[in-house]
Amino acid sequence: MSSAWTDPSLNLGILAHVDAGKTSLTERLLHAAGVIDAPGSVDEGSTRTDSLALERRRGITIKSAVVSFPLGPPEDRVNINLIDTPGHPDFIAEVERVLGVLDGVVLVVSAVEGVQAQTRILLRTLRRLGIPTLIFVNKIDRGGARYASTLRQLAERLTPTVLAMGPVRAIGTPEARALAYGGEDAAFRRRMTEVLAEQDEELLSAYVTDTPVPYRRLIGALARQTRDCRVHPVFFGSAVTGAGVPELVDGIRGLLPSADRGDGRLSGTVFKVERGEAGEKIACVRMFSGTLSVRERVPVGRADSSHEGKVTAVEVFHEGTGARRSAVRAGEIAKVWGLGEVRIGDWVGAARRESAQAHFAPPTLETVVVPGPGTDRGALHLALARLAEQDPLIGLRQDDVRGEVYLSLYGEVQKEVIETTLAEEFGIEAGFRETTTICVERPLGVGHGYEKDLHPFLGTVGLRVEPAAPGSGVSFGLEVELGSMPYAFFKAVEETVYETLGQGLLGWRVPDCRVTMTHCGYWPRQSHAHAVFDKSMSSTARDFRQLTPLVLMDALREAGTRVEEPVHRVRFDLPADALSPVLALLGQLRAVPGSPVVRGAACTVEAEVPAAGLHRLGQLLPGLTSGEGLAESRFAGYRPVTGTPPARPRTDHNPLNRKEYLLAVTRLR
Repeated sequence: MSSAWTDPSLNLGILAHVDAGKTSLTERLLHAAGVIDAPGSVDEGSTRTDSLALERRRGITIKSAVVSFPLGPPEDRVNINLIDTPGHPDFIAEVERVLGVLDGVVLVVSAVEGVQAQTRILLRTLRRLGIPTLIFVNKIDRGGARYASTLRQLAERLTPTVLAMGPVRAIGTPEARALAYGGEDAAFRRRMTEVLAEQDEELLSAYVTDTPVPYRRLIGALARQTRDCRVHPVFFGSAVTGAGVPELVDGIRGLLPSADRGDGRLSGTVFKVERGEAGEKIACVRMFSGTLSVRERVPVGRADSSHEGKVTAVEVFHEGTGARRSAVRAGEIAKVWGLGEVRIGDWVGAARRESAQAHFAPPTLETVVVPGPGTDRGALHLALARLAEQDPLIGLRQDDVRGEVYLSLYGEVQKEVIETTLAEEFGIEAGFRETTTICVERPLGVGHGYEKDLHPFLGTVGLRVEPAAPGSGVSFGLEVELGSMPYAFFKAVEETVYETLGQGLLGWRVPDCRVTMTHCGYWPRQSHAHAVFDKSMSSTARDFRQLTPLVLMDALREAGTRVEEPVHRVRFDLPADALSPVLALLGQLRAVPGSPVVRGAACTVEAEVPAAGLHRLGQLLPGLTSGEGLAESRFAGYRPVTGTPPARPRTDHNPLNRKEYLLAVTRLR
């Protein structure tokens, strides 16, 4: 058995704000491990992990990329599966999917730009999830790089439990060097004791009494608290020159935990789906327990559906490339072939309770894809469906009435990415209409709907709709006996309820409500004498699927609905003299600011900002604050729309218009 099979693994993520130098650090680590002869350049588009043409042109990471390399001598080697993730907020969904498969993270901060809003969001999420995190302060060789003020920013804006692991010489020059503190440095030992004592009573006693603590004891405590996500060691360096990278490598090996290789039930998570040269699906899977072998049949799916797939091939990431194996075991990341119906977020084997989903805002923007001249609509839809496989939060929505396709997005940059991908990977020309905000509808009261044998439907359906708490979802219940009609008819009603609530009275999704079936009835299976089954005399599931939207919309109409728009909670760190123009802008954006807190020449204010105004806010804030303003945003739910509520074009046969709906479904019958 090869050493690569027996060596421990560490699934490591590199996270950062855009342009902090994540991909450059990945290249430097690959070079330090001997996987590549020279680090690639983001500016020249020659990096290993930025494989998309658009990534190379723009110099940003769009899709998470995995590379593997060994660290350390053969007798103490760790196999690193390094995941380079996007830094641009438009691609935060990519980051979200990766978090659940990581054992540790290196969070990159620029020594020039300092702590950015996205950096704060990322570390807050990492700490909430308990993912051990080292901080690498990059670009110490750039003009304007700072040491003391960057450390102060880290402590004030991220967390006070940061510990600098070494000083920097000649910072801000090409000759900048990062050094490492050692056990002989009394000031470092005291600072380490001070930081660690917050979580260690024995060290606290030693710190208070000024009792010396053995350096080995301090290093052991540092490793434990780092792995518990209570302390964050800080390394300085330059991904371009390589300064400080050896010290960071030592920190990765010594302070971050290796993957747990449990031998329990087979369990893994799919965090990425690709397409091979022949169009086949390839699942990127992180194994948490058990062993997944070639030719093995395994359950695959999620809470709402599951199926069985047969593994036809496995490729484990190994020293910068892929290596075919007969199996992949717990703790490893691999590409898996044969799981034809697999989707991002599926479990493989036994389902896991832990999940990294829903820690970031859902997409709140939507646009219509417009086919270019001569573009086949069927080919466009197929291409978009392929893209939605790779990023399910794109939210593909088909309008069969108008023949249009809607996409949900995080931001404007995603439009360019999708447009370029369609052109370069599928040869399809397409554009987009103006981006709009995705609202929701909520029932205001209780409403009822009832229909019995409404032509041409053979069946009775009664429904009651009631409000539910935000975030509780849609629930369906019965006030009739389950045996009062065939189960397939109940199932048809339930499935149609969930589908119909995708568009409320004004066309927006109804995310939270309780729907109860209050009446039911059907025509039993009948046939003419000595003849076969006659569906014109008997109820079918289709009757209930087509009748339910009418009844449900009647109930919603009686209950009434309110349109609510998505809002973000935004924290602003501003120069005090920029407060007035920023408050004026917030007023224009229909934001609701809180009370400002002024501290000398700086101030802080929080505001509830409609998602529709975030793009404009990001464009204007730098000019209003001379580039010194920071805005940290997080999704804060929905609030009622003031004024005339916006309507969304319907993509169905509109059960609100009874005559039009009945004509449409009659033609379909």
